[in-house]
Amino acid sequence: MVGHRRDHPFPSDTRLLLDTKLTAGQLPAVRQQVAAVARRCGLTPERVSDWVTAVNELMTNAVCHGGDAGQLRVWETGRLICEVRDNGPGFSAADYASPRNRPTLSAAGGMGLWIAQQMADDLQIDSSAAGTAVRISMTLR
Repeated sequence: MVGHRRDHPFPSDTRLLLDTKLTAGQLPAVRQQVAAVARRCGLTPERVSDWVTAVNELMTNAVCHGGDAGQLRVWETGRLICEVRDNGPGFSAADYASPRNRPTLSAAGGMGLWIAQQMADDLQIDSSAAGTAVRISMTLR
């Protein structure tokens, strides 16, 4: 099982690789940028695919559930890290932060964070009425 820790430290003095706003129309272009960054950081083609899948789920969640827009940042610290933020109404992060069984699909979705958990090495969620920030990371080998 992939590790998921909410307390994983993310240093602030890192090399920022991508910083962009998100809207529904921008998602395809941002996915291409995310893939290019992952390849430049040395991820294997399979890990690039996993990374882009995980990031795509976070971006889609931000746009669909977080107020039609978001912010994506990717940086490298020996790990590739992505944070997606939105200004949506928030949700109970505890329901999603730890590894769990595959959720039941609903009309509103329900699979995005679970998919991101499966594809990334680490997942952190911070959510409140002021918005949500989700960070994932992947070890660079």
